[in-house]
Amino acid sequence: MSLQMISAINNSSLIQPGFSLLNFDGQVFFFGQKGWPKRSCPTGVFLLDLKKNELKLKPAFFSKDSCYLPPLRYPAVCALRGRIEPEKCQYVIHGGKTPNNELSDKIYVMAIVCKSSKKVTFKCTEKELVGDVPEARYGHTINVVHSRGKSMSVIFGGRSYIPLGQRTTEKWNSVVDCMPHVFLVDFEFGCCTSYILPELQDGVSFHVSIARNDTIYILGGHSLENNIRPPNLYRLKIDLPLGSPAVSCTILPGGISVSSALVTQTGDKEFVMVGGYQCDNQKRMFCNTITLEDNNIEIGERETPDWTPDIKHCKIWFGSDMGNGAILLGIPGDNRQLISDANYFYILRCRGTREDEEEMAQTCSQTSTEDPGDSTPFEDSEEFCFSAEANSFDDDDIDTYNEDDEEDESETGYWITCSANCDIDINTWVPFYSTELNKPAMIYCSNGNGHWVHAQCMDLSERMLIHLSEANVKYFCNEHVDLARGLQTPKKVLPVKKQPMKPLRRKTSMKIATPVKKSFLRRLFE
Repeated sequence: MSLQMISAINNSSLIQPGFSLLNFDGQVFFFGQKGWPKRSCPTGVFLLDLKKNELKLKPAFFSKDSCYLPPLRYPAVCALRGRIEPEKCQYVIHGGKTPNNELSDKIYVMAIVCKSSKKVTFKCTEKELVGDVPEARYGHTINVVHSRGKSMSVIFGGRSYIPLGQRTTEKWNSVVDCMPHVFLVDFEFGCCTSYILPELQDGVSFHVSIARNDTIYILGGHSLENNIRPPNLYRLKIDLPLGSPAVSCTILPGGISVSSALVTQTGDKEFVMVGGYQCDNQKRMFCNTITLEDNNIEIGERETPDWTPDIKHCKIWFGSDMGNGAILLGIPGDNRQLISDANYFYILRCRGTREDEEEMAQTCSQTSTEDPGDSTPFEDSEEFCFSAEANSFDDDDIDTYNEDDEEDESETGYWITCSANCDIDINTWVPFYSTELNKPAMIYCSNGNGHWVHAQCMDLSERMLIHLSEANVKYFCNEHVDLARGLQTPKKVLPVKKQPMKPLRRKTSMKIATPVKKSFLRRLFE
């Protein structure tokens, strides 16, 4: 195993805990940036250009018929290959957190529709599910199993917000482990079915899941309710006959107490597990080799890489599997860096030969880590698992993402003073509307160049707020509503008085004598 430090040339601040890496035909794409996408790369998906130990992000594009894909962090991601064309790879993305800390319950499928030396275009499709649809969550896993010529996706674990009926001001953003239900998703028909297995008593999150044929192995994880990492090792068997699927679970010995471990595939039956956490505030610096046979799993110790002092002494690390035995690792930067939220990055290669290191072609299931700025130490924070692949690219003429072109958003956002009577304070604010989670609801005033105001400061009822968000109408805040009315309503103008038209007289044959002036008659008779 070898460890190599790389330099992030541009926009390293976008790569934060919780990102995912997607590998398409040897090209690695970064997904799940910190913050919302900007106009330089509205898709939020980047080609990961790794060349000469330098890392660059280059924007990727979406086709016109794609749905919108928010930058989700901590989702469940796995590769999906078709039975007819197995060389064509798609990625399934489920759940995750948006930059507003809202949880997603949607499931997306991403595939490449056009690729050239200068441009890669994706198509993203949102899949509609019916039946027992899993609730919004993060820190879970999704895998694809194959049985009797059929395929299904399996979703398990994760965390979600507590139900609305149980929320209080103090626990508004609290999360709990999801129920330990196993969800089978049929992409062909859009059906989803949940299974309750007696062997799965407690919910876990940030575990490791590895699939082979019709079997999934679930290792480790963290129980938030008990704050423990039980040495779990489960074997899920999925049988897909012509009728209803059959799901069984077996508890196996030899599990490991670990959470947020990183897994990369190094062979047809061999995987390498790196890192994770073994207890609160303590990283797990060991590595293991996992070998899968037909109905058996073997976990053995493996020589650890030569960790650098920075990695040894940092409290948090994060990353993603780059496929074919390579992992992209990141650790928080120090105060000496010019960019406060920038990180240091390494590539860990788990295969022995240079030829193997340069092949890089396969993918693996994953989850990821929480942003340390949004969390308490480790497990009450979000943890991580990973996915992707390391490569070199020759597309030097692809434009790199230039964050300097973007507007400065540091002085805007939810915590503004929207009006003279605004009393929204980040330290004292509590949810007012049922639709709010951890940020106050805002609405856009269309006066002039437009600006955002807090819905509560504008005395909007929740019903009116929902109506305005759904209707395609302009809104004007309390300070500009009168001005807007004056601009929109024309001033009243009195109607112009018109003289009544004289009636026309009929012409007659009578001749009317011309009046004669008195002065003329006087001269006539003198």
